[in-house]
Amino acid sequence: MLAVVLTLIVLVNLFFVVTLVKDLHHHRHQLWEEPGNRAQMAGSQAIIYFFSTFGISDFAIGSALYPKVKWVVDRKLPGTLNTACVIPVAVMALSYISSIETDLFTLGLAVLAQVVGAFFGAPVVAKLPARIIKWGIIAGLLVAGGLILMHKTGLSPSGGDATGLTGGKLLAFGVLSLIYGALNNIGIGSFALTMATVYSMGMDPRVAFPIMMAACTFSVPIGSVQFIRHDAYARKLTLFSAVFGSLGVLVAVFFVKSLNVSALQWVVLGVIAYTAVSMLLDLLSEKKKPQEEFSSVAVAAVETSEKKDHA
Repeated sequence: MLAVVLTLIVLVNLFFVVTLVKDLHHHRHQLWEEPGNRAQMAGSQAIIYFFSTFGISDFAIGSALYPKVKWVVDRKLPGTLNTACVIPVAVMALSYISSIETDLFTLGLAVLAQVVGAFFGAPVVAKLPARIIKWGIIAGLLVAGGLILMHKTGLSPSGGDATGLTGGKLLAFGVLSLIYGALNNIGIGSFALTMATVYSMGMDPRVAFPIMMAACTFSVPIGSVQFIRHDAYARKLTLFSAVFGSLGVLVAVFFVKSLNVSALQWVVLGVIAYTAVSMLLDLLSEKKKPQEEFSSVAVAAVETSEKKDHA
């Protein structure tokens, strides 16, 4: 069964690699004319995917960094975020699945549920108020983070060491994974959510890593091929990400595998806190923008009125 999962990961990502290599070869002259210092690009990709291996969203970092340094035009940003992460995430998935003991039925259910959720659930989730969804996720992350903190401080029993689930917990995990897959497509990453769920259900925190990486490595390559075919991605950045991002992943995987469970629980807590705070700041900034727009409109209206009075 493990061999089947690993083979499927290789085949799905090989399809992406063939498409990417053909496109890079066809546009090999334009490739090196794209913006971006090579050394800076190589270093940034190694660092970004080093932290992504611990569950810190590379999408969030890339969305903030790439437009600021003018490596990617706005039109190509969504495609670049997807194409850039395909190979590093595949390396993560292969490394974690082959080295961290995980119940394959639990893993398979989570992957299937996230893929189905991403395909069918996104239109449903997209109709819901984004602010309400985000507030609900923040509340859930804070509860999960609070439980971990209570475990670490001895206020409640520590988490479990199970590598899989059965019965009602397995069913609940499948349903939650379905929802996380749908949320992925509207820009809400599943890394921190998966970590929190795995821990809350009494599993070994390490199990979260193969589950969340495997789910991504099956769903992202297919969509990324479409971005390549429609010339909607940055070739140079994607190439550097595939090479140097993967090197960053391999270094990080070594650290994750060597960490004891207690240290890893602090990592999980840090990722949950980072995600919750980032989402909260986004919500607060969204709330501030309409107020600023209203103020500017009000000022303009007053100025217009004063001009009429003087006239």
